[in-house]
Amino acid sequence: MRKLRYGMVGGGPGAFIGGVHRKAIALEETAQLTAGCFSSREEKNRECGEFYGISADRIYDDYKAMAAGEKDREDKIDFVSIVTPNSTHYEISKAFLQAGIHVMCEKPLCFTTEQAEELCAIASEKKLLFGVMYTYSGYPMVKLAKKLIEEGEIGEIVNVNAEYLQDWLIDEIGGGDQSTTKLSVWRTDPAKSGISNCVGDIGTHIENTVAYMTGLHPRRVCAALDNYGMDLDLNANILVEYENGVHGIYSSSQVCAGHLNGLVVRIFGSNGAIEWVQENPNYLKVVKKGQPDQIYHRGTGYITGSAAELNHIPSGHPEGLVFAVANHYHGFMEAVCRMLEGNPEAAAQADYPKVEEGAEGVKFVHAAVKSSDYDSIWVDIK
Repeated sequence: MRKLRYGMVGGGPGAFIGGVHRKAIALEETAQLTAGCFSSREEKNRECGEFYGISADRIYDDYKAMAAGEKDREDKIDFVSIVTPNSTHYEISKAFLQAGIHVMCEKPLCFTTEQAEELCAIASEKKLLFGVMYTYSGYPMVKLAKKLIEEGEIGEIVNVNAEYLQDWLIDEIGGGDQSTTKLSVWRTDPAKSGISNCVGDIGTHIENTVAYMTGLHPRRVCAALDNYGMDLDLNANILVEYENGVHGIYSSSQVCAGHLNGLVVRIFGSNGAIEWVQENPNYLKVVKKGQPDQIYHRGTGYITGSAAELNHIPSGHPEGLVFAVANHYHGFMEAVCRMLEGNPEAAAQADYPKVEEGAEGVKFVHAAVKSSDYDSIWVDIK
């Protein structure tokens, strides 16, 4: 089959996440960057498009022109990758869905639950694929954790404890005239990030990774968010109750000194426990009641299922973030291929984070913020 054609919105010169997406897609070797709108600055946009070898007539000035321009082309793009700041995700995604183009969008999906439900409805109505890039379920050992939990290796889940700790905004504590010059400073701006910074940025990764591993979805939350004088939260502690009555605790923070990208997920069962640490992602710790700890290594012969199928390099050679994103694109682009073949049933089975998961993340954020605003009362996730 021919290579897929894809376009990108955002990800211009110096952009971190756009580069990650391009490298991840390149690892799969099944899609070629064919169109794009990389920057709101015309000169930078053109330079970027030319650097990636894109035809001049497919370097667009804005996303609206790109969606309209690609819509009726005989060689139109098969999907678009959206790697812009949070505030733009809804409008850009909607434009490409309405143009009949499959979408892979960075998280969060959008700002409001109404927007999330609308995007879900449009994708369903037009029978389009819509992925939301929750990176961490792309790691092979997270997929192994899911498999082991489904097979009952640790028994019935009785408790969940997860954290995502960073320190990159610690200088912001106290507010006032302080300002950070670090990466992604726009995340602290409500106009660009929405109603939440910390929970919206990294707390949703906890929610999604736990849900992927366990199949458990929060029913309600009791949250305490700390702003430290800033407009948006920099720290959050959230008590979660799942649909089956089991409870968990999520801690997310961007003011924890000494922590860089500390996502840790611990799933406790009636017969054991599983622990995965994002900063050491090629290993999975499994504890059985009354037995020595076991450490599973990525890429070894005893790993089976999708955790084995998605290995890129031999064991002992670390795989990281770009590989995890590539694994999601593997599932997404496989689904695009099945759709082009006229097989939507096979496309629906592909393993990548879908728009419904993005909608769950939006609802989780709104419930957490509402709970904190009302003195940490329990709030149902609707």
